[in-house]
Amino acid sequence: MNQSSLREFGIKRENEERRDGGCAVVFDPQTRLYAVGVNDVGGGYRLFSGGVDPKEDIKAGVLREVMEESGLYDFGHTEEIETVWTHFHNSLKNVNRVALSTCFLIILKSTDVREAKLETHEKFKLALKSAPDILANWKSRNQNQDYSHWIYLFEKSIARVKELGY
Repeated sequence: MNQSSLREFGIKRENEERRDGGCAVVFDPQTRLYAVGVNDVGGGYRLFSGGVDPKEDIKAGVLREVMEESGLYDFGHTEEIETVWTHFHNSLKNVNRVALSTCFLIILKSTDVREAKLETHEKFKLALKSAPDILANWKSRNQNQDYSHWIYLFEKSIARVKELGY
C-alpha cells in the first residue's frame, strides 16, 4: 500500500498522537439498519472502531473492536472498504490523533449479542439506525471535521451494500 496516495481527512492539529487502527460499518440485512454506538451524553453516533496493535492483523483487530464494543459477533460477510489518513480529536480520550484507518463492511447474519466489554472511557450503547439518520447526526457535529472520514467511508459502504444486492 502506497501510504502517500491515500485520501486524507480532517484538520491537522498540534500534538497529534499516531494510533493506527480501523472502523467497521455494520449492516443488518433483516432490518436494513446500521449498528452504531450512541454516546450516553449528547447522543452522538459512532462507528465501532479503535486502535490496533502493530503486530495485530488489521481485520482481526477491527472485528475484535466490534465484538468488544457492541457485543455483536454473528458476522456473515466482511470485506475491506478503504484505508485513509485521518486527523481527528478523540473525544473519548481527549487527545488529538492522526491515524492510518482501515474501514471494513460487516454484513450481519443476526443481531444476536454477547455482553459488550467497554473500556472505562467508552460511554455508549449499541443501536440500530438508518443511514440518513446516521449521516445527519455526523454532519450536524462535523464543524471540526472529526467525522469527515466516517462520512466518506460510510457513504462508500452504503454503495457497496447496494452493489451486494441488499
